[in-house]
Amino acid sequence: MDLKSLRYFVVVAEELNITRAAKILMMSQPPLSNQIKNLEDELQTKLFIRGRRSLKLTEEGKYLYQKAKDILSLSEKAQHDILLMNKGISGTIPIGLVHGSRGGIGAKFIAGFLKENPYVRFRVFSGDSDELIEKMQRGLLSVSIVYGPIDESALNTVPLMTIPWVAVFPKNHRFAVENEEKLSLSKLISEPLILPERKASADGIKKWFRKTKGEVNVICEVEEPVHGYALSKQGVGVAILPYDESMPESLSYRLIEGNEQAVPIYFAWRKGHQLSTIEENFIDYVKKYSYSL
Repeated sequence: MDLKSLRYFVVVAEELNITRAAKILMMSQPPLSNQIKNLEDELQTKLFIRGRRSLKLTEEGKYLYQKAKDILSLSEKAQHDILLMNKGISGTIPIGLVHGSRGGIGAKFIAGFLKENPYVRFRVFSGDSDELIEKMQRGLLSVSIVYGPIDESALNTVPLMTIPWVAVFPKNHRFAVENEEKLSLSKLISEPLILPERKASADGIKKWFRKTKGEVNVICEVEEPVHGYALSKQGVGVAILPYDESMPESLSYRLIEGNEQAVPIYFAWRKGHQLSTIEENFIDYVKKYSYSL
């Protein structure tokens, strides 16, 4: 199962047609069919269900497709980095930035580092914190900027800042009319709530309300803040989300009472993971300038 056979397999898996895949790979159809058959023989499983005119991936084929994409991506990154090494501090740094406008923190670090190291390149990935942490643990990302809480036994971290949780609601909601600077948990517990889908965040929020000994009415969980804004605007419920400068002007928000109602943001990288020189240099740069945020 070498890189060439994985490349062939990925193209066939994406096209689900041997004839089209052979044209893309600029080869004839029989050798490509033999490559796929040899791969199946080596793995002792069927990767495709063969129809009269098209193919369909088996469950094993779907799994191999995802893994093959990861392997090929890592291979291309390594090749690219090695080709650039003779130019000094060079190569590509994969970095994950959590959804939302807080990606501006990462942009500030990237811009500053590039001024000092013009031959370095970045590949920016976005996702929620759990997705980015998983990619770091799998070696697909070197570093990320993520929301807490996180497992610091598995990750090295540099605290960057904390941002408040806020309650978000339409401008015609009674909270907007009351115009209080902060909302108490006792007021929020009577409302239908929209919470982040991330388990660590949702569990933390529910823990606040357990102190009030009331029953939380979670009407919906959302993966991205933009969906929470849309649902809140439609009157589905009050969204509890990290404060974000990109929040629509058509909505109102209030801080939530209590000093613990804040979200930590970390620069993180995996413990025990072999880092390239440029990655180590970038981490040192962030450590040096994180205080200036």
